[in-house]
Amino acid sequence: MKNLCVCMSLLLIMPTLAWAGQVVLFLGDGMGVTTVTAGRILAGQKLGKQGEEHKLSFETYDHVALIKTYNTDMQVPDSAGTMSAIVTGQKTRFGVLSVNAEVERGNCAQSLSGPVPTLLEQAEEAGFATGIVTTTRITHATPAANYAHVPERDWEDDSMLPPDAGAAGCKDIARTLIEFAVGDGIDVILGGGRANFLPAGESDPEYPEIKGRRKDGRNLIAEWLRNNQSPKGAQRQFVWKADSFAALATKGQVLGLFEPSHMQFEADRTKDRSGEPSLAEMTAYAIKSLQDKSRNFFLVVEAGRIDHGHHAGNAYRALHDVIALDAAVAVANKALDPRRSLVLVTADHSHTLTLAGYPPRGNPILGKVPVIPGAGEGGAPAYTYPTLGYANGPGALPDYTTVDTQSPDFRQPATLPMLAETHGGEDVAAYARGVAAELVHGVMEQNELHRALYKALFGKAAR
Repeated sequence: MKNLCVCMSLLLIMPTLAWAGQVVLFLGDGMGVTTVTAGRILAGQKLGKQGEEHKLSFETYDHVALIKTYNTDMQVPDSAGTMSAIVTGQKTRFGVLSVNAEVERGNCAQSLSGPVPTLLEQAEEAGFATGIVTTTRITHATPAANYAHVPERDWEDDSMLPPDAGAAGCKDIARTLIEFAVGDGIDVILGGGRANFLPAGESDPEYPEIKGRRKDGRNLIAEWLRNNQSPKGAQRQFVWKADSFAALATKGQVLGLFEPSHMQFEADRTKDRSGEPSLAEMTAYAIKSLQDKSRNFFLVVEAGRIDHGHHAGNAYRALHDVIALDAAVAVANKALDPRRSLVLVTADHSHTLTLAGYPPRGNPILGKVPVIPGAGEGGAPAYTYPTLGYANGPGALPDYTTVDTQSPDFRQPATLPMLAETHGGEDVAAYARGVAAELVHGVMEQNELHRALYKALFGKAAR
């Protein structure tokens, strides 16, 4: 009897050791190591600490790796090729979504024969629940890599699709999402980008002055709601504002599009005309909804506007979106049992953000480096400058003495003046907790993260 009890205990334990079935992939778009450091300090300082000693929720994970982010054709990558590498297990070119590396950017014919299956599609085929949450347009590169196989990330709606590509059989990304036919369809879709789903001339429900972008006259939101091909079709719900989102039931499939384009930066979210849920609120809903639908699920959560803040040379908004991501990860940490789940937090690429000078402990991370005593003697310059800066971008000024560098609209200084700051090419970090987290270690190729995600989802190595 004793041996039988031992065997039964092993049977109960073994599946949790080998297989998770519940996977959440967090993607901080543009969240390089310097961004994590600065975000950590700002989060700590907002809590009344000096900041440097603070830890973000994912920095408590035991398994950490450095991730090499290059595309097959570019030393410094973009989000399309990098996210494709993570969710397909294959590195590919700059600007393409979940197609193999032989497909040239913009080549429709090649893309039709070069799709590579994504983790989300494989989860749907296995009968799992699936979800995508983002603060960007849901058709933007990072979320789109999960469901679209196109040779051009900019084909977000048919107004951007070249006529010859459409004639050859390629679809725009919004249409691809609405016509997604794998499994019974994506269960939770939350983000921005309403205009890509509405016909040209149709007013946006929140901003009547903004019109839809589609040239084909189709209202893809209405089509999605009418589609009853899946068992869950009759229960589909569409929301576009905060109060409707707060009232959502977790049953059925949900499409939430909260802005005509990208959602608001976290720093501006409370000023939104009709209100928007936070990334943490969307994550909490998505996890609960997917758990209610299936024992097994795959969820992608993107803090996409970290990247946009950096491109604008605006560390204030970028770092507040890092803090919003941290809050979303904390939600997952609380909701998921690490014995049968995997939470993986990483970035697709870095940016040119630098943290430099000799500011003292606790100096505001968005503030200025104090003038060092004795500066100005012997011809040395005696001036102050922001702790954070960029290697390139729009924020070049000669003197910061009287500038409020902690203003939400301040642009950090840039060495090389450019219209927009660019991505950075150094490694990014990955942080993992739970089943298969041990596969995240050392210095890894970005596509190797796929192994941990696949193993946690399906309990075996990818073929």
